[in-house]
Amino acid sequence: MPLTDPVKLQIVQQRVFLKKVCRECGALNSIRATKCRRCHSKNLRPKKKELPAKKG
Repeated sequence: MPLTDPVKLQIVQQRVFLKKVCRECGALNSIRATKCRRCHSKNLRPKKKELPAKKG
């Protein structure tokens, strides 16, 4: 069910996409993180901001 309310869509995008992903262990971290919470690596990247396309 797609979201049509722009306020709810913005809340969802902040919850889902504003994360950093560790390149070594794959753990999700907060957007303000400088080190991974699991393996303490400094090799972090921002999470991709695109929704995956539906197959089929």
